[in-house]
Amino acid sequence: MDVSSLLQPILGILETGGPVVMLIGGLSVIALALVLVKFLQFSREGVGRAGRARSAVALWRSGQQREALERLSSSRSATSEAVFTAMQLTVQGHDRSEIEQEITRKAMARLHQQQWGLKALDAIAQIAPLLGLFGTVLGMIEAFQALQAAGNSVDPSMLAGGIWVALLTTAAGLAVAMPVSLILTFLESRIDHERVAIETLTAGILLAHVSGDRKSSGAGRVATEAAHASTGPRAVPLNGAAAHAH
Repeated sequence: MDVSSLLQPILGILETGGPVVMLIGGLSVIALALVLVKFLQFSREGVGRAGRARSAVALWRSGQQREALERLSSSRSATSEAVFTAMQLTVQGHDRSEIEQEITRKAMARLHQQQWGLKALDAIAQIAPLLGLFGTVLGMIEAFQALQAAGNSVDPSMLAGGIWVALLTTAAGLAVAMPVSLILTFLESRIDHERVAIETLTAGILLAHVSGDRKSSGAGRVATEAAHASTGPRAVPLNGAAAHAH
């Protein structure tokens, strides 16, 4: 099929709708480019998919620290990066507050990068139907001006033609706004999943770190009590010997 035959209806709509439809068409091209870029970015970075990070946390909590780090070393997702940072800093002996600050810094940078372009899509989803309504109002004004100028020789077909051309701009605006709004909701939900995964999985690493510290401190306390208990029996014979000496 010839490309010109495919473009002919689109060009006809743009010519009939006038500048407003052309402006809405330009917004649709921008929205399509942004959507393609965001889908490519989300696919490359695995936004909203935390399966690898979740399995790494399970390995870490079971004591397989080296396997957990190796599993995350080649991942590009923000969740994997945050979990990998928490594991590295834990191994290096940093305290919990330092680990939380570093995770927050990296996670905010990655999430901000993932949100790039979403505000533009939101603006297009809101402006496109308003532009369509504006074009409809302008078209209705022109149609009724032509009706007034015709006087007594009014042709109903002329009025009907002006009205459908005016309504064409509203249809064009809605046709752009509805899919953009749905795609925007989907992208925002993936970012929300990524944020929740970062918070929950890194908390799992930190809780394991804290429980390990408690176990080590508890072991030290048991050892100290055992040492005191072992010195106690030696004092009894000494006292007894002193009593016999007296």
